[in-house]
Amino acid sequence: MNKVVTPPYRDPKDHGAPILPQPGWNLPPYHRWTFQHMREMTATAAVRRGRTPPRDFERDEQPLGQLRFESRGRELTLNAFLDESWTDGFLVLHRGRILAERYMNGMTPHRLHLSMSVAKSILGIVTGSLINRGVVDPGATVPQYLPELAKTAYLDVTIQQLLDMTSGVTFNEDYFTPGSHMQKLGHATAWGGRGGQPDWPQTIWELVLQLTEREREHGEVFHYRSIETDVLGYVVERVTEQPLAEIVSELLWQKLGAEEDGAYTVDRGGFALADGGFNATLRDYGRFGQMLADNGQAGDAEIAPADWIEQTRFGGGGQFGGIHAEILPDGGYHNGFWQVDRKRGTILAIGIYGQYIYVDPDAALTVVKLSTWPGPLDADGVKDTVAACKAVGQALSA
Repeated sequence: MNKVVTPPYRDPKDHGAPILPQPGWNLPPYHRWTFQHMREMTATAAVRRGRTPPRDFERDEQPLGQLRFESRGRELTLNAFLDESWTDGFLVLHRGRILAERYMNGMTPHRLHLSMSVAKSILGIVTGSLINRGVVDPGATVPQYLPELAKTAYLDVTIQQLLDMTSGVTFNEDYFTPGSHMQKLGHATAWGGRGGQPDWPQTIWELVLQLTEREREHGEVFHYRSIETDVLGYVVERVTEQPLAEIVSELLWQKLGAEEDGAYTVDRGGFALADGGFNATLRDYGRFGQMLADNGQAGDAEIAPADWIEQTRFGGGGQFGGIHAEILPDGGYHNGFWQVDRKRGTILAIGIYGQYIYVDPDAALTVVKLSTWPGPLDADGVKDTVAACKAVGQALSA
């Protein structure tokens, strides 16, 4: 249960509040506070919302909390699920109207929350926009845009393979193996000092340059590796000649009619953590999901072409397997999104520690859940969240 709220670490009434550990402030239990305060904890780059008024939602509050659903052989109410799954924010949109909006663990409507790997889906949409404009060729190899990587295992990896995580580049995503690539990536992100060894890469780019080994042929199989999205972020910066935060602002955040500026955490070189450093408010994540439900449109603005959204929902994903197929047996991974059901076209943006944007365009449904799970990965938590979202969709369609 998550009814015990972690006390604020910077209580305005207590100027002697404890200093969070370095490294470790981004980890449990401190993340219950820090995921809502990343701009106070580490360097960030603003993703400007622009000067236009925010695109407001109509409200049609519904008593969804007592909705019952089954998951893993047990029955839950939606309220009980939210209480036991370390929820910080929860939002349900149906046909663009807010049906439910809850803030927990001290979160407020205007506070940004770290979304971890939801950032991959955000970059996927921005890349789709650039592909539609002819700025990026999905069939081009990485060195066509980043010639420095011709000496790495990315020599013959295509942009589409980055989007689908089907390259054969060796990258150990394990969070807990000492000296893994993922631990080195954590060190390079510079989230206030991540520990590590003196000879570890100091920036994400330095880590990418060290990836010279290949474990399989490119395009053979889906293998989740966060670094693929960071490489894609460097491609986007190179072709647009803009920092990632600025191009995401221009092509996405301003067009969404966002309520607040977003923010990327940046590494020691000032480069955005493309794979997991994006921060936004609950409702602004909802605006992103609503755009997906509306086939790439946000009001009169086209953010991504409808055929890109269609491909994201139904295309690719054929190399999906392993534990991922066990959790999402009808799913796949394509263009930076998890496909929940490739026949129905339901998609998910997922971040560790319990971040979700669930989109079912056929049901005109978007569900956002922001959390601070006690561990980064939880297969049962994914199953419960998907079951809850499906139940909401079914109730609204009844």
